[in-house]
Amino acid sequence: MQKGSRLTVYILLSMVIGVIIGYLIHINASPAYIAKISPQLKVLTTIFLRLVQMIIAPLVFSTLVVGIAKLGDLKTVGRVGGKALLWFITASLISLLIGMFWVNLFKPGVGFAPDGADMSAAKDMIGKTSAFSIIDFVNHLFPRSIIEAMATNEILQIVVFSIFFGIAMAQLGEKAKSILHALDVVAQIILKMVGYVMNFAPLGVFGALAAVVATYGIQSIVFVYLKYFGAFLVGIVSLWVLLLIVGYLILGNRLFELIKRILNPLAIAFSTTSSEAVFPKLVEELEAFGCKNKIVSFILPLGYSFNLDGSMMYMTFASIFIAQVYNVPLDLPTQLTMLLVLMLTSKGIAGVPRASLVVVTATCAMFNIPPEGIALILPIDHFCDMFRSMTNVIGNALATAAVSKWEGELTNPVELTSVEEL
Repeated sequence: MQKGSRLTVYILLSMVIGVIIGYLIHINASPAYIAKISPQLKVLTTIFLRLVQMIIAPLVFSTLVVGIAKLGDLKTVGRVGGKALLWFITASLISLLIGMFWVNLFKPGVGFAPDGADMSAAKDMIGKTSAFSIIDFVNHLFPRSIIEAMATNEILQIVVFSIFFGIAMAQLGEKAKSILHALDVVAQIILKMVGYVMNFAPLGVFGALAAVVATYGIQSIVFVYLKYFGAFLVGIVSLWVLLLIVGYLILGNRLFELIKRILNPLAIAFSTTSSEAVFPKLVEELEAFGCKNKIVSFILPLGYSFNLDGSMMYMTFASIFIAQVYNVPLDLPTQLTMLLVLMLTSKGIAGVPRASLVVVTATCAMFNIPPEGIALILPIDHFCDMFRSMTNVIGNALATAAVSKWEGELTNPVELTSVEEL
């Protein structure tokens, strides 16, 4: 069995074992013991995510600068960036509309009794909503120090600095070739580290699932939140279908090859609820698929800031669900206004843990929907986040492949075995 295939098998086994052990703890242990053991299980996930996070900033900086510098001139950067932003904005709006459509059709919040919800967990989310004003969005976007941005993994700020740095390098031409070569080597070294870090993925998967199932139990998905979770899954599936149809229209039969390439990143994103965790591996697989390094290095970091399709779909779904629970009337113009607000506020959330919930809480407060309603979806949010993260990954993979095709930069793929040897 090839190395990449073995890792996928280990991840799937870790998911199953994590659910079984978590369930056994949930039905046999006391609440006090569960509260004690769950954070200890999450330590495994924390180790894996920290290992990934330590390489995100240098990878985004090096790959984006190299990608822009290799594009050669401002005209090319503008053309490629324009195509990417057209995809991102269109995909985001469609994702928001899909969430709004299905939550209004199924009305999962109607008849939902909020009295039994644990509001204590929501207080932390409510306390974070002040971070989403126009002033703070600007602070999230423009760095005052690239060192500070890298230290705190502020991806948007790193992207902004990298764009200026890359354009300046491209304008210097031959003078900057040595720096370009050095950053290219740095990117290759970081990608080599990806293989080492991914070996910890099964442990992270096991810890995440064991902890959440031990805390909430399987019943919270199967029974209490069946309607909510089912309606959400219909929305996610319809978004997937639409993305794949558009992907097939652009890529043709190569779409199936792309899906095969990213199965491993999808499995990791699904089980760890972190699309950020697979960023390095996704870079590697897209280049192996045939996307040129200069396109991947430019589009993918932008996508992680502006193209979170799964998260966008969930934001309208969850916000309107809470309004339904509390019988807050929202006419169509109000819902469309909410959609535009979410479109803007969500662009400052890259790298923020459980960012979708923070944005939903802020949006509820803005539209006079009780923000403490976020407590109603906290128990099920981890499982919804699995599908959100996976959708974010496939959305960014399709965006990168599509722009590569439009630019005539999509080449024949590298053999799978060569990728798995990295």
